[in-house]
Amino acid sequence: MIKRSFLKTTLGLACATAFGLASAQTTPIKFQLDWRFEGPSALFLVPAAKGYFKDAKLDVTVDAGNGSGGAVTRVASGSYDLGFADLAALMEFHANNPDAPNKPVAVMIVYNNTPASVMALKKSGIKTPGDLAGKKMGAPVFDAGRRAFPIFAKANEIGNVTWTAMDPPLRETMLVRGDVDAITGFTFTSLLNIEARGVKAEDVVVLQYPDYGVKLYGNAIIASPKMIKENPAAIRAFLSAFSKGVKDVIKDPAQSIEAVKARDGIINVELETRRLKLAIDTVINSADARAEGFGQIKGPRLSLMASQVSDAFNTKTRVKSDDIWNGSFLPSAKELDVLPAPKAAAKK
Repeated sequence: MIKRSFLKTTLGLACATAFGLASAQTTPIKFQLDWRFEGPSALFLVPAAKGYFKDAKLDVTVDAGNGSGGAVTRVASGSYDLGFADLAALMEFHANNPDAPNKPVAVMIVYNNTPASVMALKKSGIKTPGDLAGKKMGAPVFDAGRRAFPIFAKANEIGNVTWTAMDPPLRETMLVRGDVDAITGFTFTSLLNIEARGVKAEDVVVLQYPDYGVKLYGNAIIASPKMIKENPAAIRAFLSAFSKGVKDVIKDPAQSIEAVKARDGIINVELETRRLKLAIDTVINSADARAEGFGQIKGPRLSLMASQVSDAFNTKTRVKSDDIWNGSFLPSAKELDVLPAPKAAAKK
């Protein structure tokens, strides 16, 4: 009887120890999005919902954000381990805080092209970038497109414009009302917001920055220096699981939106599905992304962007491109093969 009790106790302790070890091996990761739970957030919510992070022994918490600048700051402060932010915002933080001890680093490019564009109503008469000279532009002061507008203006020899600032929810409303002649914003955000205010897509002029000589990288996954130093394996595991999820999202955007709805039950499913598809087509599965490879960066292009951001943002110090990027955590080429081949041209 004593022997049987001893065996039970021993087995119980062994199970408890095993459970404790298993729990200890699961790494908690706090992830900060750049914006609300909208279509593109499916890129992160799908691998979480499907258990890809869990299978990689990661306990990932994905939180909504309020802008790339905030995401960079929160990762820098240590409040979050990883985040999603516009690469230009990360560059600005580095250059304006040269002595900061904890500057985040980009570890994977997700938006190979900046989603920024200028949008105007066709009835305004604006058809090309040159038509913006002398016009009244509108955007929140922190908008990525507004911050990068000097680069767009220089590339297209645009004359002086005047700016009106507003809170994000008023941007598209002010355009439709005629308070401003044009706005800057992410294409997949502002275009659909304009439509939601009663304007048909065919009545909107969209001047996407990448189509007019501005080859800035867009959003990247960023990591805290603490995470890089203390748990590089967890970063590799995260990027691997994330890449697996991205492949699923690109394959079936409509189904992927269910993961977004699970986090925010009041979203417009049809609208967010369109937003996600637009993001995939314009900045994730773009021609530049297919040429360079998903997740990756090309040195010369990054160096040019660093110089352009230094000038356009008037940073305290020049952006050092080598300090911005660390590609050593990227998954294998096979895992990064998530972009579908371009559709073959129809035969005549």
